Amino acid sequence: MLSNNQKYWKENIKYLTILLIAWAIVSFVIPVFFVESLNTIKIKGFKLGFWFAQQGSIISFLLIIIIYIYLINKLDKKYDVND
Repeated sequence: MLSNNQKYWKENIKYLTILLIAWAIVSFVIPVFFVESLNTIKIKGFKLGFWFAQQGSIISFLLIIIIYIYLINKLDKKYDVND
């Protein structure tokens, strides 16, 4: 049986893995493989493919950080982890 500390880190690693995969998809997969279809849409004069490659990956990374903070705070409370 796993201790609370091991359960905590197992769940933490699961969150990290999922969020890093999401970041990789937004940063690498969408801009590279879907650039032609994204470029048919424009936002403020810029093609959406350019926007995803430049701004979208940065904004999504910031959102992923915010989501990670929320999840870890919730996880800390669940396992009564104090800083």
